[in-house]
Amino acid sequence: MFQKRVFEEVKKIPRGEVRSYAEVAGRVGRPRAWRAVGNVLNKNKNPEIPCHRVIKSNGEIGGYNRGIKQKRALLEKEGVKLP
Repeated sequence: MFQKRVFEEVKKIPRGEVRSYAEVAGRVGRPRAWRAVGNVLNKNKNPEIPCHRVIKSNGEIGGYNRGIKQKRALLEKEGVKLP
């Protein structure tokens, strides 16, 4: 199932690092499904899945189902440098 593979891949992202939606899509075998990755992560309610660590390919922060301010705060707390 695509959703499960996305969640498993996102769980592998270490604290303080980020991956793009496209990178996650490629790692689960669906390199053109970056939008689908975003849709899956937008529905995530499990705090054990660090979906805040997934950003846009151009380095922008992207969306987050708990709000962009919360995503930015979590990433900054983990030491991620943001534009």
